[in-house]
Amino acid sequence: MGFIFIPLGLITLRASNSVVEIVDRYDIECIPEELRSNKLLYITDDSISKNCSRFLKVPKSMRAPIYIYYQLDNYYQNHRRYVKSRNDKQLLHGLGDNSTSSCIPLESSGDLPIVPCGLIAWSVFNDTFKFSSGSSELKVNRKNIAWKSDRNHKFGKDVYPFNFQNGPLIGGGKLDPNTPLSDQEDLIVWMRTAALPSFRKLYGRIEEDLDADDVIVVQLMNNYNAYSFGGKKKLVLSTSSWLGGKNDFFGVASLFIGTFCMLISIVFLLLHVKNPRPYGDAMYTSWNKKSSSS
Repeated sequence: MGFIFIPLGLITLRASNSVVEIVDRYDIECIPEELRSNKLLYITDDSISKNCSRFLKVPKSMRAPIYIYYQLDNYYQNHRRYVKSRNDKQLLHGLGDNSTSSCIPLESSGDLPIVPCGLIAWSVFNDTFKFSSGSSELKVNRKNIAWKSDRNHKFGKDVYPFNFQNGPLIGGGKLDPNTPLSDQEDLIVWMRTAALPSFRKLYGRIEEDLDADDVIVVQLMNNYNAYSFGGKKKLVLSTSSWLGGKNDFFGVASLFIGTFCMLISIVFLLLHVKNPRPYGDAMYTSWNKKSSSS
């Protein structure tokens, strides 16, 4: 076990460390200093500009594709009522399915049904990001960020948003009423709920290389209200390896298991050398011989 897990841990840790990652928390820095004592006023007042500029320095060369994620902390998408607040048949078939009781209290607005209904769709993330380096804009590819199985089998190609975010209480972003749900990949990514209160979701890809010490200018719109529940918002730029993104857990766990097994085997070996197992009693051996001969 030790000979298997220790090399495996070293290999996976090396793959993880080869990933270049930039993490920038912006939810506090993007609030004007005079409003940081009243974050809810800032985020709920539409007259206050939500534009924000961030400057990110590239620590090492980053090879394309560079994945863009938004990260939310202290956000419980795994809450039982939140997870149940959707209607999968409606997402696939639209208004033809009227059984939206699972979406209460966001199943209708003004006596008209909501498509898509429920808390998950209502709270869709709506911060936006634009990137530039030097004098040139970095184009962000936002296609194919959702699972193909979700696009093809869970969200209808003929289902369009209807009466969405038209009520008195606005949640997250709005949806284009002229684009079918199967093409609204931001929504599809968001509706695959996270299992843990800290999670990342894919926003897009930068498909050109970045050199070390380049400065990326990020123009973002700080629209999403994570302040009312003490949430944190981060922007993540990351490359990938054959193992995926940066994650040291598997490598550390493999090293721990392998090292533990090696130590235990050494302890048992020393115990065996110090107190070897005695040979069988000759009396019983002779008895067994007599028994077998009789």
